[in-house]
Amino acid sequence: MIKFAVCDDEPSMAQKICEFISTYMQEKQDAAYHISNFSNGRSLLESSCDFDVIFLDIQMEQPNGMETAKLLRQRNVHCLVVFITVLKEYVFDAFEVQAYDYLVKPIDDLHFKKMMDRAMRTLEQHTSKRIIILKGTSCEVIPLSQILYCEVQGRKVYIHQEDGKIVDYYEKLNDFERQVDGRFFRCHRSYLVNLDQVRGSHSGQVSLSDGSVIPVSRLRERELTKALLRYMKEKGY
Repeated sequence: MIKFAVCDDEPSMAQKICEFISTYMQEKQDAAYHISNFSNGRSLLESSCDFDVIFLDIQMEQPNGMETAKLLRQRNVHCLVVFITVLKEYVFDAFEVQAYDYLVKPIDDLHFKKMMDRAMRTLEQHTSKRIIILKGTSCEVIPLSQILYCEVQGRKVYIHQEDGKIVDYYEKLNDFERQVDGRFFRCHRSYLVNLDQVRGSHSGQVSLSDGSVIPVSRLRERELTKALLRYMKEKGY
């Protein structure tokens, strides 16, 4: 079940976006879907926020779309956010809240379909990729999307996850790095960070979505910024 949310204070625009979504999903996707409608940012924030994609109008009454997105990210909501706007200038603020894309009113049907194609591929990639951790005769399957970062201490790799769980096992970080995908970056000789979870880098530290910080070596700080920008560009941010 793919869950969409449409948050727009213009009923006609909200209905149009819902129609776009329904038409696309019926024509191109086999997956079941559900669309929830919200007339303002407050009602969206008061919901469970358990959505895969949120279409969010920027020009709304307080909290406006940008402020609503910031609050969602502060709550560690990692869904795809697509801004609806009449002004392209707002796009430059979208980096801060890791927006997936933006649609300029009036919405172009072709642009919408291309954005949805990319969004569906992103959802599929991030929900399907997993790593299997072998510990003796037991094993554990961990979705890559749930990993915050990994660190090596002694002969063990420690995998820190979004829910606070830490899995450790005997492995070299180099070998672990070869098992994951391009969303992971070696920010330090002992740390591997999930770029999806990065919220900033300053003074030798990387801040993550859960509020924790990990070190970034001085030689790799600039490379981290480049990797983050490249990764976000590839995903269409």
